[in-house]
Amino acid sequence: MSPGTLARRGVLLAISAVALYLLAPALLEVFGAYDRLDEFNPLWWIAMVALQIGSYACMWAVQKIAMRAKRWGPVITSQLASNAFGRVVPGGVAAAGAMQYAMLARGGVPAAQAASGMTASSVLVFGILLALPLLALPPVLFGTPVDPGLGRAALIGGVVFVLLCAAGAAAMLWDRPLLAVGRAAQSLRGRLQRKRVPLTGLPKRLLRERDAVRDVLGRTWWQALLLSAGRWVLDYLTLLAALTAVHVDPRPSTVLLAFCAAQFLGTLPLTPGGLGFVEAGLTGTLVLAGVPTGAAVVATLAYRLVSFWLPIPAGAIAAVLHKRLYGEETVATGVSDGGG
Repeated sequence: MSPGTLARRGVLLAISAVALYLLAPALLEVFGAYDRLDEFNPLWWIAMVALQIGSYACMWAVQKIAMRAKRWGPVITSQLASNAFGRVVPGGVAAAGAMQYAMLARGGVPAAQAASGMTASSVLVFGILLALPLLALPPVLFGTPVDPGLGRAALIGGVVFVLLCAAGAAAMLWDRPLLAVGRAAQSLRGRLQRKRVPLTGLPKRLLRERDAVRDVLGRTWWQALLLSAGRWVLDYLTLLAALTAVHVDPRPSTVLLAFCAAQFLGTLPLTPGGLGFVEAGLTGTLVLAGVPTGAAVVATLAYRLVSFWLPIPAGAIAAVLHKRLYGEETVATGVSDGGG
């Protein structure tokens, strides 16, 4: 290992240690609510795990379509293992992508298909995530009342799914919606940061990215779009289930904003998997959404146990299974994350 690599890893570890130290109070508060999980009805745990399995299954299907892979095994085991790896190492996004790429190659997926498929699926899935907050703005801005209850929450999830798919389909089929989004983003950025050099060319850049994804996905783009939306909607419903389990019924639109904030915080490379940032951010945004502080802490803990901690041992099992089926993988470098 070169001195430069050792230095970079040392810097990452130091940054992660400082960030975790500063976030320790938030982490201790969340994990300190562990004894209150006894109040959960076991059926809620089953529901939350089932929703997470569905969310992961959507991700596997998106990647299988994007890679044109013939078998499910290499896609599932590589995504689970690399996703778990990225959650236990500082700045693990790039390393997770490299690991999945190597595992896919070992599993028989052609290198070019693996690389292009991982990139296309990441762009599509992350693009859907970027669109999610827009769906929560109308109810938040205009104060549309939302009736409480799990049935209503599920209905809201269905509406979000349909709207996401409609917006995504419009962006894939026509240029005007994407050009309008690009122009609006450029204008907003210019107003917020007047002293910086104006951003130009974003609409055309979005079209190029869209065309690249569409070329990789081919005629099955609409299936990948539905599955990408399903990946986030099922994850969002997991958080709603955790909130319902602690007997609170906030407005699903504001919970959606809290959920999106948590997902964006989870992408920060300062700590493994956004550890600490997500717990602090999700608890705080849920309180702003009207959830009592104690309930927000317990719901955050339950959600993170199912969505963050449970996939780690599952990833370890997947890595062992992959090694037995396809041999030992060699971690490559310079490949983008697979969107897990």
